Amino acid sequence: MIKRQDIEKFERDHLASYAQKSGDSLGRQHRESEHPYRTRFQRDRDRIIHSSAFRRLEYKTQVFVYHEGDYYRTRLTHSLEVAQIARSICKSLQLNEDLAEAIALAHDLGHPPFGHTGQEVLNRLMKGFGGFEHNRQCLRIVKLLEKRYPEFDGLNLTWEVMEGVSKHSKDSENPISNKEGYRFPSLEAQVADFADGIAYNAHDLDDGITSGLLDLDQVRSVALWRDNEETLDKKYPGLDLNLKKYQIVRAIINQQITDFRKHTLKNIKKYKIKTVDDIRSAKGRVAGFSKGFNEKHLELKNFLRKNMYAHRRVKRMEFKAELFLTQVFEAYLNHPGLLPESVVHVANKETRHRHVCDYIAGMTDRYVINEYKKLFSPDEKDESDQPWK
Repeated sequence: MIKRQDIEKFERDHLASYAQKSGDSLGRQHRESEHPYRTRFQRDRDRIIHSSAFRRLEYKTQVFVYHEGDYYRTRLTHSLEVAQIARSICKSLQLNEDLAEAIALAHDLGHPPFGHTGQEVLNRLMKGFGGFEHNRQCLRIVKLLEKRYPEFDGLNLTWEVMEGVSKHSKDSENPISNKEGYRFPSLEAQVADFADGIAYNAHDLDDGITSGLLDLDQVRSVALWRDNEETLDKKYPGLDLNLKKYQIVRAIINQQITDFRKHTLKNIKKYKIKTVDDIRSAKGRVAGFSKGFNEKHLELKNFLRKNMYAHRRVKRMEFKAELFLTQVFEAYLNHPGLLPESVVHVANKETRHRHVCDYIAGMTDRYVINEYKKLFSPDEKDESDQPWK
């Protein structure tokens, strides 16, 4: 039987010198006995997958709300795709796949319902009470809000996973802020961050075409699409649109990963990286695209922002999402008796605003919509309190 120590030895012997080894973790907030056959990062990954917040990602939106079609991506499918890309990159660069996977699976746990619109609305509603930002909310979930263990609140994840999921958070909650000389997270965390962007842009392009929000004439203005379509048409003329779309999106992802790997390896040599500390204290971020390819990546990102995220259909849903969230939030705030007892009786150290914010941020899209109907529609049947769905 393979023991945890065997895996740790394999990491020391076979991973790159600058890879984060699980045996060298800075530990957890609460001391725990080590597992006999799982490493610290494998254990973190499993805790994240079994968390309530992770399961709710199935009905949290990427761009499309859950009822618009089963073929569109959700926060859950997106997180799985990010984890797959991160693992592939880490394997090829001899980095710690388990750490990158744990970070990738956890990175969207703090997202509220209705995507970025939800974040903007909650941040506005929480003005003067600490605001709202999804990476900080992710830290609240894994440090406090998940209730699964009798010994502590949260999931008690390792320092390295916490470092990775707090990527955009610059305040004292970010583990890096307490380490002198550290400017950047581990290379595994940087890989997971870029895997997020790679998956997000390519798959939103896919969903945009599938939904009819984007047409081929529009997407042909984007170099990454145009170049790959020309190559594919030469090899397979007259290909079915659905098959063509899949092959082009696949090629775009592959191109991004290939350029990312090459340029990251170039930066490792440029900055003379030898250790994990070298990654964190480097003069610049080690992971990234080459300059030329980054321009293509940004072109795709800006195209989606202009033509898809600003589309009338998306804006109409964002309008309704703001209405749902604002009115439900204010109803809870002004009439606490509307909240379930499990929320009302949570520890009294936090303000009512934060309690309400945590409760709504944990909801799925469909739960908010149903709650809005129950609160504001006289004909809507109101069931007894049920868990978030």
